[in-house]
Amino acid sequence: MKKYKALVMLEDGTYFWGYSFTGKGETFGEIVFNTGMTGYQEILTDPSYYNQIVTMTYPLIGNYGINYEDIESDKIQVAGFIIREYQPFYSNWRAKKSLGEWLSENKVLGIESIDTRALTIYLRRYGTMKGGITTETLDPKKFLKKIKDSPDYVGRDLVQYVTCREPYYFGKNGKENYKNFKNEAKYKIAVIDCGLKYNQLRLFTERNCECLVFPAYTDPFEILSHNPDGIFISNGPGDPAPLNKLVENVKVFLGKKPIFGICLGHQILGRALGATTYKLKFGHRGINHPVLNLINKKVEITSQNHGFCVKKEELPKSVIITHINLNDNTLEGMFIPELKVMSVQYHPENAPGPHDSIYLFNSFLNLLEGKIEGLFS
Repeated sequence: MKKYKALVMLEDGTYFWGYSFTGKGETFGEIVFNTGMTGYQEILTDPSYYNQIVTMTYPLIGNYGINYEDIESDKIQVAGFIIREYQPFYSNWRAKKSLGEWLSENKVLGIESIDTRALTIYLRRYGTMKGGITTETLDPKKFLKKIKDSPDYVGRDLVQYVTCREPYYFGKNGKENYKNFKNEAKYKIAVIDCGLKYNQLRLFTERNCECLVFPAYTDPFEILSHNPDGIFISNGPGDPAPLNKLVENVKVFLGKKPIFGICLGHQILGRALGATTYKLKFGHRGINHPVLNLINKKVEITSQNHGFCVKKEELPKSVIITHINLNDNTLEGMFIPELKVMSVQYHPENAPGPHDSIYLFNSFLNLLEGKIEGLFS
């Protein structure tokens, strides 16, 4: 494919020149970086990245192409993709097409020949900020005005754009019509879809569960009417602060059913328990973040993707802090025994990433059976 000169710009006026390997276009969003060496397909389809332009710190991207097994939602979710060097000649026995072809088909801009090391260092120093990439408006002054006029990332409800529109059933055969619920597995899990990843559902079904997946803003009493064994609150994009309705809905579940939250689900639970959230300077995004399990004193290498965090000092005294981030000591996990609530800030379902924390899915199933001791060890 023909390459087009491209401009990458941050809202403070800093800019970089590169080339689009996916055609012409223009897009805006919060510019962030991910430190994973692999996993670009899962990253691109993770709804938590909705309205974000992702920069990969690993310099060579595209060498294993695209397959149909490793997607984590029904479409590409990122607003744009920035890399150092694109490799169009892929080699992988499962690959069906190149990364460039896939992005182009989905009208997502992919930009290469950017000094991603310099961009990452700049974001680490000054924090993530909104920006844009373009092949159309190559005058930096004119493009900067467009960026400043684009919607802010903080303070917006982005869950509404990624949650499912109708409930559906997910069992051992994958996604099916909601009416096909078979009631043949050991556990029935009600899933609040804030922007979930498919691998979360796969891991539940591998553990003899059936999932009823609901749009994020479904009436909580409608969900309870199905009498699930437990409730799972998924990851999702953006700022948890404006999600007041979702927080109020989750308060209805507290004490009624065991609950497991991941990432945004963890933040929503934190808010439901009375704590506030805050924005991290440049977030945690990658597949090599060390987390200390405070219960068994073991370190877990985790997959992470979040830009906000719960203030652990504002949580009730009944909350047991189970995990902390070893890079910055931020809250990574909590447990409330009397409410049967557990949550983690990171992604134990991996996809991509290490499997160190996959035990948490077994822990939740033990919680469904009333087993409190040994959940995190």
